[in-house]
Amino acid sequence: MYKIAIEQFFQHYIKAFHQQNMVDTQACYQLPCTLHTPDSVVLIDSDKVFKREFLDIFTILSHADIKRFVALKASFSVLSENLLLTCIDWQFIGPKDEVFTDFSAFYHLALSEGQWRIFNVVSQELSQSVDLDTAFDIAYNTADADITPYNITQ
Repeated sequence: MYKIAIEQFFQHYIKAFHQQNMVDTQACYQLPCTLHTPDSVVLIDSDKVFKREFLDIFTILSHADIKRFVALKASFSVLSENLLLTCIDWQFIGPKDEVFTDFSAFYHLALSEGQWRIFNVVSQELSQSVDLDTAFDIAYNTADADITPYNITQ
């Protein structure tokens, strides 16, 4: 039951992220939220901070001419009725089909106002990846796919 909702959520999220659509990307997050990388921790506690942080991310991706994102594997565990932990191993692919970067991202999601929303992301090296309870797929492949509202049914 959760699997379909999480697949739809991440398909929506990666579509918005790929299109660098700030409004739709932010709709996938619950503020305040935190972003963790091996180099820093960022508390995003306002729309202004969200826009600043994601503009920086989108600028880096634009300069690198990232063409697509590949989910090597994805899984989740149910922590409670309204909390999930997901682990997705990502590759960001450049203009010549080269891997620009790869990493494992752990997303903490909460069901808020009828929608799943990210409230914490921890990005680490792929060696830190784990297999959680349930595997899922992210079927988003092209920039011309439609963003459709995702089903939050559990």
